Amino acid sequence: MAATNMTPPSHSTLIFLLALAIGLSVALIGWLVGRSVAEVPTETRDYKDAPPLGFRMAWWPIQWISHYLALLGIASSDDKSWLRIRRAGLDYMLTPSQFLAARLLCMCLAAALCCWLLNTLAHVRVGAEPFSMAAYGQAALFGMLSGWFVPRLWLHDRIALRQREILKSLPFFLDIVTLCVEAGLNLQGALSQAVDKGPPGAFRDECQRVLRDVRAGKARAEALRAMAERLREPGITSFVTSVIQAESMGMNLGPVLRAQADQRRSERFQRAEKKALEAPVKLLLPLIAFIFPCTFIVLFFPIVMQFLHAGS
Repeated sequence: MAATNMTPPSHSTLIFLLALAIGLSVALIGWLVGRSVAEVPTETRDYKDAPPLGFRMAWWPIQWISHYLALLGIASSDDKSWLRIRRAGLDYMLTPSQFLAARLLCMCLAAALCCWLLNTLAHVRVGAEPFSMAAYGQAALFGMLSGWFVPRLWLHDRIALRQREILKSLPFFLDIVTLCVEAGLNLQGALSQAVDKGPPGAFRDECQRVLRDVRAGKARAEALRAMAERLREPGITSFVTSVIQAESMGMNLGPVLRAQADQRRSERFQRAEKKALEAPVKLLLPLIAFIFPCTFIVLFFPIVMQFLHAGS
């Protein structure tokens, strides 16, 4: 029986097969990505406001990721993040799935940025050993954690800033509404005048939203309750409750609104006094950490130098 001669494949043939396999894999991945992108529907934003600048810069990948998060049932409207988005005034800009997609995208970008910075530092160090894979893993982990929490901190700061702005402008708006009601207008007309004459800000936008809900067919009491639920501020809740009770009982709104305006103004003065009393306590750390050491250096340096020269 004759033995068959089997020649092994040449080196060029192996390279061709490997390149073919890599090309087919890249083409398959590109086809899958293109198909997944084509399946994302176009969002109708006719009734929505423009998202913040950072979200607009990466809106396409955010919309792509949020579509599949919504299909998986992640970050639904019952999530606590939806309540925070509403308190930040972003409920007509973002959905919970879009905010979660932004956090995931920021996490990936921060991890890539940390690895790039570490790689750049490795090239700058002359004569030193390159960083290990564990160092790159730690940098990526640090970037992922930072990117995950930075949007949450931004949302928290936006909520706090919005609350301060609302509490600051609330007495002024209540004064305008009180004057208009005492002049003979109803509550809806008084709110309309407050929106037209009041300074721009978060509370003006909320009052404008209440008027928009009323014009759309919602009852005025329901629109006011929805505003109190969105803002979740004790002053707003007290104002809304007093107005709804006064209207249901047929009382005159003028004295009720005047009492609410005076109470909100006194609360604003109390908050200002509280912050003024907290200022000396907050200044202790900078004084002890920065100012006192410099003062002691300036005072005791000549004395120490005199002792040193006297001893020599």
